[in-house]
Amino acid sequence: MRYQFYNKDEAMHVLLEDTYRYFDDHTNRETGLTRDRIDIEENDVKTYNQTSPTNIAMYLSSLVIAAEAELINYKEAEEKTALVLNTLDSLDRWNGLFYNWYVVDSKEQMTDWGKFISSVDNGWLTAALMVSAEYFYNLESHANDLINQMDYSYLYDNNIDRLYGGFDVEQNQYTNHHYGTLYSETRMASYVAIGKEDVPSDHWWKLDRTAPEEFDWQRQVPKGKFVEKENTQMFQGYYELGEERFVPSWGGSMFEALMPGLYINEKKLAEKGLGANNYQHVKLQQNYSEQKGYPLFGFSPAAIPDGYSEFGVEELGMSGYDDQATMTAHAAILAIDYDDESVKNSFKIMKEKDMYGDYGLYDSINLLTEEVTHSYLALDQGMIILALGNYLYNDIIREYFHAHPYGNNAEPLLEEDFLLQIDN
Repeated sequence: MRYQFYNKDEAMHVLLEDTYRYFDDHTNRETGLTRDRIDIEENDVKTYNQTSPTNIAMYLSSLVIAAEAELINYKEAEEKTALVLNTLDSLDRWNGLFYNWYVVDSKEQMTDWGKFISSVDNGWLTAALMVSAEYFYNLESHANDLINQMDYSYLYDNNIDRLYGGFDVEQNQYTNHHYGTLYSETRMASYVAIGKEDVPSDHWWKLDRTAPEEFDWQRQVPKGKFVEKENTQMFQGYYELGEERFVPSWGGSMFEALMPGLYINEKKLAEKGLGANNYQHVKLQQNYSEQKGYPLFGFSPAAIPDGYSEFGVEELGMSGYDDQATMTAHAAILAIDYDDESVKNSFKIMKEKDMYGDYGLYDSINLLTEEVTHSYLALDQGMIILALGNYLYNDIIREYFHAHPYGNNAEPLLEEDFLLQIDN
């Protein structure tokens, strides 16, 4: 069933359409692979001829939204999706999992950057394939075949019940780090791996809400209590900022906080847990900007004129990234489900500050110098279009994600109270 009722918000519809144009213009017509990034300097446009599993995921999900918004018709979206699925079949893989970088035009793996399998990047691709399987009914079998081949058990460390950061196929070794923070973009990979039953469900409860109390490197000593989940003793910790409680991410960035919720319906299904924490992170990023005297909020890793860097609100992370007065468009738009009026006001300010180009909002701005980074990243464009698609079209991506058996299987994980209530 396709969604016929949507939010009639003209400005957001225009932004959605312009953002989708990036995928339309910078996806190879023969391979269906989307370029990672473009940089615009005066009349010169620099394009990057590589893509990642996350970029592929963003393009696949953008096709669902483009069909819903009638930017393209359903049949065209289905054909474009089928092209991507055929390309995915032909790409080099490891236990069904995809390497971090492929050449857009040739589909070859970019071996000069190593042969790395990323847990988190594959998680996004699995999530997008689940949505495609449910939305494009003629492609359901093909998409599910690809999903079922993606075996996360090979990325799981049974000794500590966590996912490795990834696996270096060339060196034949796992990363020396694991993903141990729940409130991070990495929860997407954990969710789908559990939904597929590639890893046990108690993995979720062994992820840190905060680092343990005795870890004195973290930004504050957490409060909380121990609870039992699936025979697992879990420290259900939280931080405090003023009178506000929250569960921290690693770096205090918006994409860690809100990107998984583009697929997982945390606002609805985790009302007292992840959903409540998402509200807190939006509010606290807004409060932080106000205290600093910034005209805009939204701090998250983003493009800068000479590359890419990590930004966040230090106080919202266990470790924490410096904001460096650099605001990124996707971080603001991600908040639209939690404070749409504030986001729409920020959108007007971003346009006034010349952050708008042919493909919607440029990636970032330094709020002190007002220097705009005239770049577009497939990842960040994807976050914008998915956030707008969910907002304008009744949680469309989330609905199809949870309609998939693997999305539905893992829903009991979302029934958690994060202890965020303020004591009277």
